[in-house]
Amino acid sequence: MHGYGPQTYALMRIVTGFLFLWHGTQKVFNVPAPPPIDLPPFVVFSAGPIELIGGLLVMIGLFAGWAAFLCSGLMAFAYWMVHGTQALLPIQNQGELAALYCFLFLYISSQGSGIWSVDAARKAA
Repeated sequence: MHGYGPQTYALMRIVTGFLFLWHGTQKVFNVPAPPPIDLPPFVVFSAGPIELIGGLLVMIGLFAGWAAFLCSGLMAFAYWMVHGTQALLPIQNQGELAALYCFLFLYISSQGSGIWSVDAARKAA
């Protein structure tokens, strides 16, 4: 698999963005289902759009590095403000998904859009 680094990175970026944008659609549009808890308005109006637009940009690879950096910061904030106040370890505070997204997006922000992206297509044109 070592020779397929660019392809596996692109798949990771696409899938991560795709999964993340659904958190935004859930908060902003109540699709595919309403959020599981009553969220404060600032979460709906700030985190929801970042998840939706940031996830979409990461998925299609348009300014993915900057979008991923913003999403990484959002997930770090979510971890420490929501989960980290309950217990230190993610296994105890149900913050594993926030921590994982935080570091996935941090890695994507360091690598950029890569292949199979709008940015790559724009450079080729």
